[in-house]
This record gives sequence, structure tokens and C-alpha cells, in this order.
Amino acid sequence: MLDIQERDEVQPICPHCERALRTVWYRQLRGILGRRYVYFCSDCHKVLGISHRKGFWMG
Repeated sequence: MLDIQERDEVQPICPHCERALRTVWYRQLRGILGRRYVYFCSDCHKVLGISHRKGFWMG
């Protein structure tokens, strides 16, 4: 089992531009069966990740 610790004093680094991530932008993607969110760096605009699909029954 891994221990999870919250660390507010450490800034995450963008894996693309290697700048400290102070703000992460997101955009909603909609489709026929639900929606997803794409998260990206506010400096270089490269994608950091995409959320799992939420179906229309989940809001």
C-alpha cells in the first residue's frame, strides 16, 4: 500500500514546457453519450490529461 501525502509547498511541473504549474486550464468536450474534460498547461497549452467519460445519466 502506498501512503498519499498532501504537499502545498511543492509546485507541480509541466512535463512539456517544464514550467511550474500555477494554473491548469480545462475545456469541456461533449459527445452523444456524455462529456469529458481536457486539462492543459496554461503556458504551453499542451494536454496534461483527459477525464473519464461521464454518461448522460451521470450529469
